[in-house]
Amino acid sequence: MSNQDLRAFIPGMGRLFPPGRVAIVRVYGPIGGGARTADFVELVRRLRESKRIPAVVLDIDSPGGSATGSDDMFLALERLAARKPLIAAIRGTGASGSYLAAMAAHRIVAQPHAVVGSIGVISAGPRLSRLLDRVGIGVSENRAGRLKGMGAPWRDETDEERAKEQALVDAFYDAFVGRVATGRGLPEATVRELATGEVWLGEQAVSLGLIDEIGDLERAVELAAEAAGVPARSAPVRLHRSLFGRLAGRFAVTLADAVADEIEARLETRLRT
Repeated sequence: MSNQDLRAFIPGMGRLFPPGRVAIVRVYGPIGGGARTADFVELVRRLRESKRIPAVVLDIDSPGGSATGSDDMFLALERLAARKPLIAAIRGTGASGSYLAAMAAHRIVAQPHAVVGSIGVISAGPRLSRLLDRVGIGVSENRAGRLKGMGAPWRDETDEERAKEQALVDAFYDAFVGRVATGRGLPEATVRELATGEVWLGEQAVSLGLIDEIGDLERAVELAAEAAGVPARSAPVRLHRSLFGRLAGRFAVTLADAVADEIEARLETRLRT
């Protein structure tokens, strides 16, 4: 990767990110799909291809989120780990999808009271048919395809739709369990006993084999640097977004919030009358 390519996603590369430093990639907050996950995957790809970056630390404080988004992150990190050392550090929370992402790492450290685990999958959505009846709203639905519209909130699901949804959840769950078993070197039967959706604090997670040791971000950097044979120096990296892109993203969030507030206000007004 050229210096120009690096400057595209590491602000102040020449001054803040000299060759040989361990890159820190942050996974903070809920994991969604779409553009944010695509940006993460692109950043990981560039780190994988860069000759200037010897190792990477995944800095995690996330409750998880989108199953497909988490899977995308895991696959990108798995490719990265095939080329250079990857260490995961769990600060506050490394649960569900963010714990799945950590399965790509060669080692996982967590702070003593970090929340770890939540190996499981859930699919949930509101059913608004009775609310819509109360406010006098009907929904016209024309379908082609027996299961098209599965999960639509304006009607109750059928038995066939419920069974199909459970099959999808089970498939994601089986893949999650398999990746934990592989990533942690545990028998699948042992992982299934742990894969109840519950969480543990860091110290207990060590005894269960879910993480390797108690440690903070600096410890993770030390492990990554040792594996790469470089000094334990690091710097965070992020994918650069243009000013327009950042403003557009904020505008979209603000607009969505405003629309949701207006819908809620109108529904409340209708219910009171």
